[in-house]
Amino acid sequence: MADRMPVSVVAGIIWNKGLFLSAERPKGKDYAGWWEFPGGKVEKGESLSEALVRELQEELGITPLKFDFWMEKLVDYPEYTVKLNFFDIWEFSGDVTSLENQSFDWFDLDNVVDVKFLPVNYEILELLKERERAVKAVAK
Repeated sequence: MADRMPVSVVAGIIWNKGLFLSAERPKGKDYAGWWEFPGGKVEKGESLSEALVRELQEELGITPLKFDFWMEKLVDYPEYTVKLNFFDIWEFSGDVTSLENQSFDWFDLDNVVDVKFLPVNYEILELLKERERAVKAVAK
């Protein structure tokens, strides 16, 4: 709904050797068992970059070092509206570790057919594929 104040969320698209990292939502959370890009809610007084760093340190034990804002997406759910802020993360320090009881894995953009992603993430994956095709076309 347009009259609701959206909940601001950051999501990191973490890249490593052409693969991206995704995390499975743990039992006890909404949409448990669905896969998503790691991240979480922006706290009051926090910038998007600060929230991204904090969330990835809390969830995965890594610190983003080189990252860029990519896009924003508004998503309406029956109970609330979410403003998703996506970042590409090109470099990070630390070893990826599950600190919040969630599974994680590295995926190839062309090999995610059988993975149960949150519905909004399918659209994001398609946009990432389009971007990758455009970059390859320019590089030719």
